[in-house]
Amino acid sequence: MDALLVLLAALALGGFVFLPWMRRRRAAAHTQRGLVVAGDPMAGYGFVPLEKLDVRLPGPDEELDAALAEMRRTHDWRPAAELLKSTGDDWERRWQRVQTLAGAAAFELAEGGEAADAGRRTGGIWLRTWRSEAPKDPGGAQTHAQFLVVQALRDPGSQDFRMILEEARTVCREAALLAPGSPIPYITELAVARGLGDRPADYEELWAKVAQRAPQHMGAHLAALPYWSQKWHGSRKEAEAFAERAAAGAPAGTLLPALPLFAVYEHLPEANMVRSLYQSAVVERAIEGAHFALREAPADHPMAPHVRHLLVWFLVRAERYAEAMEQLRLVDGHVGAVPWSYGHSPAAEYAAYRALAIAGWEQLGGTSAGFPPAGN
Repeated sequence: MDALLVLLAALALGGFVFLPWMRRRRAAAHTQRGLVVAGDPMAGYGFVPLEKLDVRLPGPDEELDAALAEMRRTHDWRPAAELLKSTGDDWERRWQRVQTLAGAAAFELAEGGEAADAGRRTGGIWLRTWRSEAPKDPGGAQTHAQFLVVQALRDPGSQDFRMILEEARTVCREAALLAPGSPIPYITELAVARGLGDRPADYEELWAKVAQRAPQHMGAHLAALPYWSQKWHGSRKEAEAFAERAAAGAPAGTLLPALPLFAVYEHLPEANMVRSLYQSAVVERAIEGAHFALREAPADHPMAPHVRHLLVWFLVRAERYAEAMEQLRLVDGHVGAVPWSYGHSPAAEYAAYRALAIAGWEQLGGTSAGFPPAGN
């Protein structure tokens, strides 16, 4: 259970996008309206059983798993520091690992029952020790800043919300000074700026600092997208324009052509079950952009699982079951991604769509006999 729950705090926020309670309610409503796993539809397909689905991450990361296991065993911060040091300037992977470590600290704190304000803002044992014993370690500062964001956004209605985000901004700027070329502190600050309601001009200035350091960073674009959405400080038109600009200007090999699919998802009508919506020209174009991005980007791109998970959701809704099955084959086993992490039970949300994909595939004449094993 430890392994399954340690990052729930991070997954609830996704790190790169923060949606309100209404989106979570819609996901739950969809499941209640018929997207329910019946029996075991997976015989012969090699898919991971529901109870063994890993809700922590969108895809496997063995080095991260090893570091987390060692930290849980010893309460020592050094495995985290060594992990981030070895990650270097692989900014996409580093961003995901910083989020995960921050989520682990938040879970440890919640599990330990430390509820005092000072405790909430300081972090778990190993994170506090890390910051105390190695105050100039940029990895520690980056993790601390993201931890504060996680803590603040767990309860946006708290009277401490703004105070914790202001503290997070201070730590972000400290982390930026410790590693001037890194985009990570600025990506974290995107969530801070969104939560504090920064003016568009100030947000654009912050985004420019991110883009200067990592112009094709998919995680950064996903972190910035919500600010421009209708539910935060922009509109559907602004969010889609941001996504389309990024996709149109993306060089070959990046995942940015998939960004419009996330913008479409951000602005779907609540509780819409009409099939024609998911077969519309706008959705089809966004799906094809995601397919193109995955074909052109490296197979081991750290953000590829995020794109694949959202594709599964759209492809099932559009009744494109063969394509959904192909994405499931490549991503099955880990479910810590949009849209599953917005539901009350990410594994159940994912398994429901997987069951629908299998049922649709078989209704069209597909069988498990000729289907490549999951994960291959």
